Formats: sequence, C-alpha cells, structure tokens
Amino acid sequence: MADIEPNNQSPQEPTPGPRKPKVPQMPKFNFYWIYGIIFAIFIGIQLMPHDVALKTTWFRVQSDMIMANGVEKITIVNEKRAEVTLKKEALSGEKFKDLKDRSLFGEDIGPHYYFEIGDVTQFRADLKDAELEYTKRNPGQNIQIPVEYTTQHNYFGDILGWILPFLLLLGLWMFLMRKMGSGGAGGGQLFNIGKSKATLFDKESLVKITFKDVAGLDEAKVEIMEIVDFLKNPKKYTNLGGKIPKGALLVGPPGTGKTLLAKAVAGEAGVPFFSLSGSDFVEMFVGVGASRVRDLFRQAKEKAPCIIFIDEIDAVGRARGRNMVQGGNDERENTLNQLLTEMDGFSTDSGVIILAATNRPDILDAALLRPGRFDRQISIDKPDLAGRAEIFKVHLKPLKLNADVSADRLSTQTAGFAGAEIANVCNEAALIAARKNKTEIDMQDFQDAVDRVIGGLEKRNKIISPDEKEIIAYHESGHAIVGWFLKDLDPLVKVSIVPRGVAALGYAQYLPKDQYLYTTEQMENMMCMTLGGRVAEDIVFGRVSTGAQNDLERITRMAYAMVTIYGMNSNVGNVSFHDPNNEYGFTKPYSDKTAELIDIEVRKQIDACYQKTKVLLIEKRDKLEELSQILLKREILFQHDLEEILGKRPFDVVEEITIAEVVAKEEEPTEITPAIENQVKTNTETPE
Repeated sequence: MADIEPNNQSPQEPTPGPRKPKVPQMPKFNFYWIYGIIFAIFIGIQLMPHDVALKTTWFRVQSDMIMANGVEKITIVNEKRAEVTLKKEALSGEKFKDLKDRSLFGEDIGPHYYFEIGDVTQFRADLKDAELEYTKRNPGQNIQIPVEYTTQHNYFGDILGWILPFLLLLGLWMFLMRKMGSGGAGGGQLFNIGKSKATLFDKESLVKITFKDVAGLDEAKVEIMEIVDFLKNPKKYTNLGGKIPKGALLVGPPGTGKTLLAKAVAGEAGVPFFSLSGSDFVEMFVGVGASRVRDLFRQAKEKAPCIIFIDEIDAVGRARGRNMVQGGNDERENTLNQLLTEMDGFSTDSGVIILAATNRPDILDAALLRPGRFDRQISIDKPDLAGRAEIFKVHLKPLKLNADVSADRLSTQTAGFAGAEIANVCNEAALIAARKNKTEIDMQDFQDAVDRVIGGLEKRNKIISPDEKEIIAYHESGHAIVGWFLKDLDPLVKVSIVPRGVAALGYAQYLPKDQYLYTTEQMENMMCMTLGGRVAEDIVFGRVSTGAQNDLERITRMAYAMVTIYGMNSNVGNVSFHDPNNEYGFTKPYSDKTAELIDIEVRKQIDACYQKTKVLLIEKRDKLEELSQILLKREILFQHDLEEILGKRPFDVVEEITIAEVVAKEEEPTEITPAIENQVKTNTETPE
C-alpha cells in the first residue's frame, strides 16, 4: 500500500483541484402523491365546520335573547338542532360581543347561535312558555317568534362512509403487493416468490478471501485453480479443441473447507459469483423451485462469464424415486429435473461454471454426477499432518502466542481434526488464556482447548461419591494399560477422571496416526482396548457398571463392521452387505439363517476380545492397582507419568517416525507449495 504524504500547504493556499459543489438531489416524484393530496383535501372538507354559528344553551336563548326581544327567527334542522338568528339591532349589544368580527365578508345574516333539542314538541312548549313570560314582564307587548323547519343532507359524508373502507383496503393491498414485488430481479411484479435467492458478488461487492487463506488443501487448490483459469483465459483451451468443464463438485466431510474454497474462487476469479444454498430452491408452493432455477440461470447467462456456487446441493439433488408418495407431487424432484435441464441447456462456451458442495455424495442422483454436468469431483478430505500444520499457522497469525507454541506440535495432537475444528481449538485457547488473565497464549492453553473440543467442558464441581470415583479410576486405568501393552494401537497421551461434558465421567486421550487401512489384528486390538474399562471393573470389583455403555456401542459397531462390511470373518465369508445408497430399502440382502450366523459370529468376536483383555489385565494386575491409586490422587496423568509407572512403551517406533516427519516439515512453505505456484504460473500465461 502506498504511503500517504502529509499535507504541508498553508490554510491560505487554495487546495489543488477545485471541488465540485454537491448538487442537492430533488426527491423523486411519485404519482401516488397526487392521490394522497386529493384524499387529504376531501377529508379536510369533511372535518371543517359547515357553519359558523356559536354553540349556546336554551337558558341563554330564553333569558338574553327572547326576553330582550332580539330573536328574529328559530330554524329547526333535522328535528335535532335549533339555529337562532338575531335581529340586526340586537347584534350591537354587549351581550353578544362574541359575535363581533364573525363574518369577514358581507353582512352577518345568521344563524348566529345553535343548541341541541331533545324533542320538537317539548321545544315548542318551552318556546310558548317563554313567549308568555315575555308578555307578563312587558304588559301590552306580545311576541311570536317564527319557527322554520328544514332538512339538510350530508351527501359527501354518506358517500365517504361507503368509499373510505374500500379505499383503505385498496391502499393496504397495493402496499403489500409493492413490498412483495420489490427486493429482487425484475421487482415490481405481483409475486416475487419464484425469483432466485442467490447472492451476487461482483465488482461492487468483492470477496476478499483468496487461495492464500486456504491451507491444507494443496491438491484441491490445483484443481480449482484450473477452473479459475478457464474463466480468465478461455481461448487458451478452446483453441486446442477442448471444452470448458461445466461444473465441479466439492466432496468431503463437514468442516474441511468446501465453502471456504468456493469463497476463495470468488476472490481469485474476478468474475460475477452467485452463491446460494440448496435449501433456497425448496418451497412449499408447487413450481417455485423450478422457477428459481430458471431465474438463476437466466441471471447467470446475462452476467457470463460467471460462477454459480450451490452449497449443500444434497438438499435438492437427492436421488429421484426414493420415498415417493403414491399419487403425490414431489416438488423437490421437479426442481432437480429443471436443474438437470439447465445444466445441459447452455452451450459449453457460455462461460457459466457451476460449483457445488456436499458431504453426502452417496445420496445424489446419478444424472447429476455424470460427465457433462459435474465433469469433476474434487475430494476434500480431512487434512493430514502437514495440512494440519499449515491450517494452524493460518489461524495462529492473529493470536498473541508464547514462544513455546508450535504449529507442528499442535498438528500431532489433533489427528483427525478438520479445518473447522482446528479453528475452534485456536479460538478456545485464546478464550482460556483470557479467562486466566494471561498476556500470551501458551501451549498449556492449547492442550486445554483440545480437551475442551474432544471431551467437553470440564466440570470439577460435579459431586461424585468416593465409590463411584474409584470405579471410574479403575475403568480408565484399564483402558490405559490395554492400550499401552497391545501393538498397533495409538499411543496414549493423557488419562483423566475429571468429569467433562454431559455424561463423560472420565476419558483417555490417544494420539491417532494418519492411517487409512486397518488389518484384522489392529481392529481386534482396538476392541480389546475399548473393553479394557469393563474388564477392569469385572476383575477388581466382581461386578460391572453402566459406565461402559459408550464402549459397548463402539465395539458392537466395530464387530458388525468386521463381519458384514469388511469380510473379516471366515464363517460368514468374503461378503459385504454395506448399503450406503439404501438400494435394499427395508429388506435385508441375506436370509434369516445368515442373519443368525452373523449374530453368532459377532458375539464370538466380542467374547474372544473380552477374554484376551481379561488375561492381559490379570497379568498386569499390580500395574492396574498402582495406576488407579495414583490417578485417584492426581486425577490427571500424562504420557511421562505413565512411562514412570508402566515403563517404556514397547511400540514407540511409529511415534518417533511420525514426529521426525513433523520436524522435517518445519522448513517447508506453509501457504502454497512450489508445485502449486508453478501450476498457477502455467495457467495464467496468456497464449500469444
């Protein structure tokens, strides 16, 4: 970024480049304002008084007007109101000074006062009495006040009473329709529900994430960089007769960085980028999903070259024909059909490329996965050892770290972690250090954060009886000893009897290796290690508790997988009944006799592992007692503590090789490898 030079000009000197005065923007004219003004005028006319007569009472009319012989006439209006008109000579009196300047133009001819009457007959009687009273007070003078009757009609008020409710309903309806029609492409229509909900990122709304922010996905970045280069230099490939791929499907477990990689594509490509989720197509109204698909591709063709990114495409791309209701209309299938049609509809050189992400590729429709729609499937797995180190270095940059914090050491302790979990570990470490009022984050904070992510929140205030605590100590010691003395198992890092999470009363943490294939012996040893807690309780106390529920669930799944999926049982044979696509539905692909055989072999497998574990723990009974007693006192034991108690683990060669590999990786670049840089340079070269 260029440095900004200070402004050394004096206040009297004119600044270079005269500024253009801001032109005040006039408000835009809206035709509905005229309707509003006319409506306000009508309401004002209705609310204005129709006469200028002053309100008074019958007592004043009788005492001040009739007794003074000042009434010229009385007009009864609609048999409800009496309007009094005074004589000209009476208006000059002091009693009626409130009438002065009442009329601005011409002569004041009245009526001057009015009052409400209840009944006309009673009013005539009262008026007759007032006339007689005047005669008594003034003998020889008789008066007779003329009374007129009239009827007045308020036509405007009657009409307005009919029209006003309809006007209000019409205005409310127009307001709602304008709101529903605004906010999308082609706004102002009656309903905008069929419009695409995709978020557009273009030159005005740039995505700042680039490939440098994506670590641990070197192979995936090479694939995705080619797609970016397709859009930047399409002639480079079409000149050779090649066709630009129509789509790429990002497949991988949750939290591995599929969405982050798509954002990096938006930041690197420099072309319009439409981003939306598969659930945005799903709607309860028939035909809405298909309409949104059509509108999305219409906008994409107008913005071409561009990229469409559909996150969680399994929400709309699930295989057709499953769970169909007889006679019903599956709106999701209609949406998928429209999506398939649009992906085949535009030409290969239109410059529209589709990216999609899912963590369930097994349930997607086969027509969606064929070449010509999603030409490439980019696998994004959980990062390996070097990948985790790169991800840690990205997330450790904004943190204030102690000198003992090493991304390589952290990567060895977080085997099997995805990128999202690594980010969570870094954030939890910062929160833990802040909770302890530290100025830097040290390695212990990261170890506590790993425990927090794996086992849950530590609950030292949870009240546990001494008997239960002893059972937990022997249970965890049984896991530790079996895992320590059996081959091909992950090395033990920590044993704890401090309660964590919702129901975890204790746990043993291991350092798993980056391993993808397991032999029969390895899986059997893993089952023995999982059974170590239950067997230790049986040996020491002669009874078992419910603390091994999770262990039993794990070994049951492992045993059935060995027999029915991996073909690791000689009696059942080399068969696999794995059904990821649910092709068999609710039926079993084997007979009842085979099912009975499977159950028998699973029980034999578990019993054999149980006996093997029991023999080992009986042989190491003294170590079990010693480890349990020390664990009761300290509550947490680490690897070096276990080495002091149990001796050196006889299978540390694998661990030493792994750590040596990590140390060798410290000097390598962590953001983009040279192979990727060369690939980028090759892809960005423009042919002459």
